Amino acid sequence: MTRVLIVDDDPMVCAAIEIYLEHHGFEVTTADGGEAGLRALEDSSFDLMLVDIFMPHMRGFESIRVFHERAPTIPLVAMSGYAFANLDSPAPDFLRMALELGAARCLRKPFASGALLAVINECLAEARVRSAASFSRTRSGGISRT
Repeated sequence: MTRVLIVDDDPMVCAAIEIYLEHHGFEVTTADGGEAGLRALEDSSFDLMLVDIFMPHMRGFESIRVFHERAPTIPLVAMSGYAFANLDSPAPDFLRMALELGAARCLRKPFASGALLAVINECLAEARVRSAASFSRTRSGGISRT
């Protein structure tokens, strides 16, 4: 069973994603912030992480950077529902910044459940390809060709 870690300070977001993913056969662990997410990551193994960008205490950007450093092979999907008060002013692209810090994909909240599932499946498929390629390189590197 695919294990997903959800890190978001909004309990309603965690619950909604958890219910949806469990309905689709995923095993889900939720964490109410960056510190709790890191503890969960140390205590268990996961196949994918969903991390909110804006959270109190350990900010989402810091969480993304730290999560990626500690578990670089686990795909991380950054989520953000940040809305700017003045849409006419130039604003930083927080989701792009999350990609630069190691996120595999980004989702802007609110997102459709189908979009969530599509992003998760894409990330998991890419991780399987990387894992298979790594395994193949390891095996071929150990064989002597004379």
